[in-house]
Amino acid sequence: MNIVEPIKSRLELKKVEDILAQTNERDLLMFVMGTNSGLRISDILSFDIKDVRDKEFITVTEKKTGKRKVFPVNYKLKALIENFVQNRADDEPLFKSRYGNRLDRTNAYRIINSACNQAGIKSKIGTHTLRKTFGYHHYKKFKDIAILQKIFNHYSESTTLRYIGIEQDEINKSYAGFVL
Repeated sequence: MNIVEPIKSRLELKKVEDILAQTNERDLLMFVMGTNSGLRISDILSFDIKDVRDKEFITVTEKKTGKRKVFPVNYKLKALIENFVQNRADDEPLFKSRYGNRLDRTNAYRIINSACNQAGIKSKIGTHTLRKTFGYHHYKKFKDIAILQKIFNHYSESTTLRYIGIEQDEINKSYAGFVL
């Protein structure tokens, strides 16, 4: 299994969003939904229009865990969704390929990887980067590992810290400040 990293720089995040905004509205929504919800890509790609249209909260049953998750739609995501679902039928997949079928994980990976490469991001990127990016920035803002652990359904705080790349950051910082 390849281990991917979160996008830790807000400037790099903005660059990716700008690239996707110029490329495709669908791709921007997919990226922003991932970085603002903490959902796995398989759950994001499973949405139909009716699952997100006019919602204050989005509900999903996670494919991996079978657990129900409910999360509020923030203002940034809400605006993107409202614009994207206009004039579309409720039973359509939210994210469709150019052939009209549901976008798959492989294509999502190509979209995300390409945008990150264009933005000059050198770290290991994949679809899980979106979920890890959410976790990293959520932790940096709130410093509440317990709530993040619940959001991710992890069994231990150490798993969550390692998962979002904080554990290694803290180790590096402790070495940098230690001299005998």
